[in-house]
Amino acid sequence: MTARQTKWHGRIEGAAGRCSVAGCRKAGEFRAPLTPGGFDGPGSWRLLCLDHVREHNSRYNYFAGMSPEEIEAAQAPIAGWERETRAFAAGAGRGPAWRDFTDPLDAIAVRFRPMDAGQDLQRFSARERDALRVLGLKDNADLHAVRKRYSELVRLYHPDRNGGDRGHEKKLGEVLAAWQLLRGAAAFS
Repeated sequence: MTARQTKWHGRIEGAAGRCSVAGCRKAGEFRAPLTPGGFDGPGSWRLLCLDHVREHNSRYNYFAGMSPEEIEAAQAPIAGWERETRAFAAGAGRGPAWRDFTDPLDAIAVRFRPMDAGQDLQRFSARERDALRVLGLKDNADLHAVRKRYSELVRLYHPDRNGGDRGHEKKLGEVLAAWQLLRGAAAFS
């Protein structure tokens, strides 16, 4: 079942009052503003019948009481957009991972602390750097290089590739653990 379409947009269904124009006996079903809305809310309004709301709308002039300069400013294509906004720092980069902090305020403080000239933000945590060393990679490795090296080492140390020899089982476990840690690293997200 479709919703009933009303013929007149803006009609207040079930309005119980009469038109607020003196002498009019029709139902007041449409809102007409008495004062314009602003920061404090929609302003005040009164109920009018269809004939009187049409008359009200035909007399309404948004620009009434404005100077020619104010009218021109209100009609400008960028009217309302001339406020200055805060410039964002170019190349601000990602902040620290939230999981590395127990107190969120510490993470915020680190994110906005000015860096020393020689200081560089570490891309990987200490555990992630250890995992990279297990794979034989440096700190500048990307996820593709990590995945490729992981595949090579699994093929090298897996018992099925070594005739069932389990002598490299410990090294294979380290490679698997390194991959599990690095695949979810924030540096690759």
